[in-house]
Amino acid sequence: MLKLTYTENGFYLELLNQSLEKWLKNRLWVSVRAATSFFIEPSSASFLIPADLKGLKPLEKVQSENGDLMAIALADEDFVEISLQGNWIVGDPHSEEGIFVTNLTQKAEFFLFKLWQEAQNTPIEF
Repeated sequence: MLKLTYTENGFYLELLNQSLEKWLKNRLWVSVRAATSFFIEPSSASFLIPADLKGLKPLEKVQSENGDLMAIALADEDFVEISLQGNWIVGDPHSEEGIFVTNLTQKAEFFLFKLWQEAQNTPIEF
């Protein structure tokens, strides 16, 4: 399972070894016990990565194994856009900060996580 946490400063991607169903169940119980709201809806998430990263080729090879859950598109000559289908989870339905979770094949999740890590260590030149 991939978990993307969106904040006002950007997002953070995590690779979790827990099933989506189990993670959602635990998240729901935390909300119930804390007496807080919990909103979930099907959604999509997109982010850009540099187009010249070495890890992009393996991810492109497993893209078709994930059906409509993942798409890779050239944004411009320098960046590729990764789009994912999953669920958006927030405490306030109007919030721009929250958690996006998706369940892809194990290979796709691994390659996407490694690619995101590689992108974090690559300086962006303008």
